[in-house]
Amino acid sequence: MHLSRRALLYAGLATTATAALGGTTAGCSVPNGSTGRNMTLWYWTGGLSDKVVADAKKRFTDVSLKPAQIGGYFKSKLLTTMTGRAYVPDITGLKGEDMASYLPNAEQFIDLRTLGAEKLKDQYLPWKWAEGIAPDGSMIGFPIDTGPVAHYFMPEVFDRAGLPTDPADVGKEMDTWEKYLAAGERLKKKVRGAHMVIDALTIYQYMIAQGTRRYVDEERRFIGDHEHVRRAWNMAIDAYERGLCSRYQSGTPDGNAAIENGLLPSQIGASWVAGDLKLTVPKTKGKWRVAALPGGPANNGGSFLAITKSCRKPERAFEILTWLLNADNQTRGFTDATLFPSTPASYQQEAMRAPDPFFGGQTTIDVFGPTAEKIPIAYHSPYDYPLDQAVSDELRNVNALGKDPRRAWKDAMAKCRRIADHLGVQT
Repeated sequence: MHLSRRALLYAGLATTATAALGGTTAGCSVPNGSTGRNMTLWYWTGGLSDKVVADAKKRFTDVSLKPAQIGGYFKSKLLTTMTGRAYVPDITGLKGEDMASYLPNAEQFIDLRTLGAEKLKDQYLPWKWAEGIAPDGSMIGFPIDTGPVAHYFMPEVFDRAGLPTDPADVGKEMDTWEKYLAAGERLKKKVRGAHMVIDALTIYQYMIAQGTRRYVDEERRFIGDHEHVRRAWNMAIDAYERGLCSRYQSGTPDGNAAIENGLLPSQIGASWVAGDLKLTVPKTKGKWRVAALPGGPANNGGSFLAITKSCRKPERAFEILTWLLNADNQTRGFTDATLFPSTPASYQQEAMRAPDPFFGGQTTIDVFGPTAEKIPIAYHSPYDYPLDQAVSDELRNVNALGKDPRRAWKDAMAKCRRIADHLGVQT
């Protein structure tokens, strides 16, 4: 079930943002027809709690807050308005997967530190806060949600394979990827037709997410051939060559049927995957539990709010933004829209500690909360996405088409170097 909620995350290469944002001029981007009285807020469906947004309209009556849910490719539409310097929103969402491409052009947004953001820093997850900070030290993104990753499993199927069934025991006995694959061997032998992993890409992506580096370092050098990437690749290939990966595709009817029949009893995914499971395989209600991710904490997903230079009342916009994203309202965001909070204080609130019938009455925050708090601060480059795509495509060729893994790695690295050269990254 991994990544189904984020299937179309990017609207082009990272350079699109650099070129488009670089074409705007600070101080000249006031929306046509804008007044200090009107204040626009752009976000996407599910990006904020609609109920909280509606309450903000009632609360901040000195301005006319006009929320707009922007469909389609959000990033492209935002960049278009900023390039055209017309109808630019005062407050806008910035998807987490796009954040690295906005940071080099931080001058197009208000530095939230100038509005008092530093006074609130301790209320938010440190690693999430750091992701909104530009290279020059300015802060353009204020944390909305996160996507702590966990291990979803079916205890009944695990029991048939002689594997642990209590979430704490699963987390302990499968605390490394090596142990997780060893458990997959037992599952394969004991439960006919069952696979521990839906595809090799799952292991690769989450091992990469557990680290502090990706494909390009702070000096704009390509590091996609370094040990942290190679180890993730080798672990994914090991799972494939041992026959632990299925041939199913995530989100397809065949894949969902396999889950319902207990043939894919282990799913690695972010907190929002719980909603995917409830939606796509409702018949499995009560058959799931949640354990810690093998190999350590990781994140997948989560976004930000920013204030553009077009905003005529940045101080008031900041008050609205911080009210929308305080701990109480982030808890509401979780209950309304499954947005996992970036505010640790939310994790102790009653609404987040309610037992979940879909997971057999487990209080899943006891897994997701500690995971979110332990995610390491990582460097994200504007160039990571196209490089990751090149490697991921070759892993798919191995898993789905049977391509020789050694040839796939060589081809992946050759593609990465061509992309890096095109983007001006040192190889």
